Amino acid sequence: MASNISPVRPRMLIDGELVEASDGKTFSVYNPATREVSGEVPEATADDTNRAVAAAKAAFPAWSALGPAKRAVYLKKLAALIREHKDEIARLDAIAMGMPVSTHFFAESAAGQYDHYSEAWPHIQGQASVNTPGHVTMTLRQPFGVVALIIPWNVPVHFFATKSAPALITGNTVVLKTSEKAPLAVARIAELVQEAGFPPGVFNVLSGHGIPSGQILSRHMDVRALSFTGSSRTGKLIQEEAARTNLKKVILELGGKSPAIIFDDANLDKAVAQTRYSMQFNSGQVCMANSRIYVQSTIADKFVEQFKASYSSSVKSGNPLDKETNHGPQADELQYRHVLSYIEEAKESGATLALGGSGKLETSKGYFIEPTIFLNTPEQAKITKEEVFGPVVIINVFESEKEVIAKANDTEFGLYASVFTKDISRAMRVAQALESGYVGINTTSPNTAHDLPFGGYKGSGQGREGALYSMDNFLEVKSLIMAVDEE
Repeated sequence: MASNISPVRPRMLIDGELVEASDGKTFSVYNPATREVSGEVPEATADDTNRAVAAAKAAFPAWSALGPAKRAVYLKKLAALIREHKDEIARLDAIAMGMPVSTHFFAESAAGQYDHYSEAWPHIQGQASVNTPGHVTMTLRQPFGVVALIIPWNVPVHFFATKSAPALITGNTVVLKTSEKAPLAVARIAELVQEAGFPPGVFNVLSGHGIPSGQILSRHMDVRALSFTGSSRTGKLIQEEAARTNLKKVILELGGKSPAIIFDDANLDKAVAQTRYSMQFNSGQVCMANSRIYVQSTIADKFVEQFKASYSSSVKSGNPLDKETNHGPQADELQYRHVLSYIEEAKESGATLALGGSGKLETSKGYFIEPTIFLNTPEQAKITKEEVFGPVVIINVFESEKEVIAKANDTEFGLYASVFTKDISRAMRVAQALESGYVGINTTSPNTAHDLPFGGYKGSGQGREGALYSMDNFLEVKSLIMAVDEE
């Protein structure tokens, strides 16, 4: 399964210039479908990271004074360039982390984010009041300054846009660090940022591992806000570094172990199709994938039969560059071994393997894992409690509403949950009882609404993001009180 693509040599964007690492060092990115080298990528040094922050700090006064209508012009230009190069961007994600080009709509959605925020700036509003006798009071919404954005590898183009667009339109300057697993598409967009004409220092893009660049951004005294999406473990480390230094504002969107609850009055065909797609999408490498499915006992056998047939027949594994492929490999060897370890642990826990359960490295030469279903998995098993981030789902049975709510909530995660039932009263009771930041009723992940906030309860993060909410993450509130003299 050769890719027939020469390794790319991307660069970083620092202070308006595309540059190599200051010490010349790079790291290799491998195509997970072929294990061939896809790119040699700069590893940002401490000096590179500090230089990017210094450039952003120097650019902040002029950028924040520019006015949002003029800042919006740059976002519009970037949106158009991303659309122009969307096929290339999809190919780069395919050879870096294995997302099939047939399922890659993220360049188009990223362009939509820049378009949206370029027009959303009139919502940057303070308030005025005369409720305090003898005074006029008001609030101002002002940018923080330099903000750091650390994005994950599973949908890098999406998070590149959803974090940078609101940060930039509100007047902040940005230092964005990509994941070492999937830097290629974002590095190409960094070139488009330069082509769009952003002033030097306003938008900086680094590549590299968490240490040193990510750690430095978390600690840096000139970074005033940081938004991170990724694992709960890394999120905790970022929070600790921020607390030990300047108490920068930290927004975290972390992992999930999302439950889907199927009551016996649900539309079974719809429930099967949607929960199956949630697990198949991006080879299960999605923080809100419904990796725990609870089915009422009276329909459990029928649901399992349909789900198994749907999961096995809908998957077309193969080269992610082929348009017929809809199921790519895991992102790299580490993720591949990680998912297989959970599969083995589930077998040892006494769960019943109903489908799949193995990797295909020996036969495919890539990091492919079969769609896998476990039944009757113990609630205290590791695979029930922890995020697997692969095409592995557990289907367990419940009897009563009270029982299933307790099981669904028995986790440290709370990102997304769903309930399928035709009883609207039951749907609302369960939705209110679920300890989750997002709940779907007769729908499940990755389905979300553009105008709703997204974020988690408990260990799934803090803060909310979304079209009507993300700008607030990058704006301080200043209160003013002015005395008014009497005549």
